[in-house]
Amino acid sequence: MMTSRPKRKTPKSIGWRERVSLPDFNVIGVKAKVDSGAQTSSIHAFRPRFSQRDDGEWVSFEIHPRRRSRKDAIRVSAIVKTHRWIRSSNGKRELRPVIVTTMSLAGEVFEAELTLANRHLMAYRMILGRSAMRGRFTIDPGKSYLFGE
Repeated sequence: MMTSRPKRKTPKSIGWRERVSLPDFNVIGVKAKVDSGAQTSSIHAFRPRFSQRDDGEWVSFEIHPRRRSRKDAIRVSAIVKTHRWIRSSNGKRELRPVIVTTMSLAGEVFEAELTLANRHLMAYRMILGRSAMRGRFTIDPGKSYLFGE
């Protein structure tokens, strides 16, 4: 007797840049560059503050969803999962805190790791890395904002 395997969902196609929401933080529509060269997703964390609690290390930081605007700044907190050495776009290694949070993109809601970085000089506040996309999305490099700008 043959048993059927559960069907795998066909990955959705996303553009090279998309808007990503972070529901745990009530943050909607951060412009993110989709980067298959980055293993882990990353977000610009303004004014990070670390603290020790009974359940581990925590970080609070500001997210500015709109570039060049502090108007919509949101201070959030998360438990630090670990610290990881990351090679930045300029080739230097940095030790960054890693958190786990919920992301929403293209109708998909999922948990993913997010490193906190200084992306002050970068064009995008957020990078969506391979581990968050694996099995969920394929990239169409000729398109952007397929799910709304």
